Amino acid sequence: MLICLTASHRNASFDLLERLSIGAPTAASRLVTDSDVLDGAVVLATCNRFEAYLDIAGDDRDSAVSATVDAVATASDLVPAEVLDSVSVLGGGDVVQHLFAVSSGLESVVVGETEISGQVRRALEDARANGTTTSDLERLFQEAAHTSRGVKTRTRIGAAGRSLVRLGLELASSRITDWARTRVLLVGTGSYAATTIAALRDRGAANIQVFSPSGRAPWFAAKHDLVAATDLRQAIGTSDVVITCTSSEVPVVEPADLADGQRRIVIDLGLPRNVDPDAAHVEGVELLDLETISIHAPIAELNAESEARQMVDDAVSRFRAQALEQSTTPALVAFRKHVFDILDDEIDRAKRRDGDPESFEQTERALRHLVGVLLHRPSVRARELGRAGRGEEFVGALDALFGVHPEPEAELPSPIVPLAERTAPECPVSTDRTGEADAS
Repeated sequence: MLICLTASHRNASFDLLERLSIGAPTAASRLVTDSDVLDGAVVLATCNRFEAYLDIAGDDRDSAVSATVDAVATASDLVPAEVLDSVSVLGGGDVVQHLFAVSSGLESVVVGETEISGQVRRALEDARANGTTTSDLERLFQEAAHTSRGVKTRTRIGAAGRSLVRLGLELASSRITDWARTRVLLVGTGSYAATTIAALRDRGAANIQVFSPSGRAPWFAAKHDLVAATDLRQAIGTSDVVITCTSSEVPVVEPADLADGQRRIVIDLGLPRNVDPDAAHVEGVELLDLETISIHAPIAELNAESEARQMVDDAVSRFRAQALEQSTTPALVAFRKHVFDILDDEIDRAKRRDGDPESFEQTERALRHLVGVLLHRPSVRARELGRAGRGEEFVGALDALFGVHPEPEAELPSPIVPLAERTAPECPVSTDRTGEADAS
């Protein structure tokens, strides 16, 4: 049974989400190995949400929730009650509906942003690496990825390329008269920094420095035709706009770094925060952090969002129908095996009786074809009953008529679909092993 624990910008504070974004992913592997009630777990922690998708052993939902809350609270240095008060628990079809909508960007701060789909895929990859996936979780996440790609290619919900980076720059643009004359400092060299550079150049920015706390600035600057800065405070002093997007767990920019009396805009895209919040009180500094940016998120394009949500609803319906249809598969497999075992025994007896196996070849083909024809209608009916939610009737009929019982299903890993498309995550997150990649 699948359930989901979810907290987002809609019902949890940014401070709590920030703490969870650091600790929750590290708790994923322990969730499964240290618990008797969980078969699998996939944890998604971004700047705007925390999600734990759980495959429960049995139906002890309350124990699974308690074990998960305790594990992520401990890893995030939070009180379990605080986490529990901030999460909603989804079960059944609501889990499918929620993940498909999240992966398609319909639950993000900026509706329609595309970065979150990449973060969802990376959450599954991390779970695979930790050995915490199950066949049900694999299938759920792969179908979510398929749905998000369909929404992206068939609707215009993300056509404007809106993201938190671009939204932050749009807010800054109301204070900047000419980006071409604006001196910009970028702090961070992960993949989210590359996204930021592209957005800046779209606006005409040309004077861009980059600083890296880990010393990667020269390499990154050469790759993107920027100027590498070696002294952070000096670089800030020669900049009009400072944009931070590192995965550092402590602030990189302190109030003292900005206290030169110069007017400047500071855009903090990091989670955890890259800029000390007290910087907002420094004279001349206007700080735009993730919480401020989210408040100004634009109203969704209603037509495009409606179309996208309809696509998600259709995908959820297909997913549920397929799951119901597959509920009769074990019984159908057992029935076909029962029938073909009888046929094989009769063919072997006939061959021994006639003494000439070669002369029986045509008859054997005819018998196997006949059995296949006779099994066709029960196979079709099994799928029909499954889709209608009446799969137990088929299972009961096989038991009553033939004494056939489905064998227990072995937990087999689903085939891993190649990840053909990788996008930047929803917000900067520590996915880059150097410590300066995107966090979400």
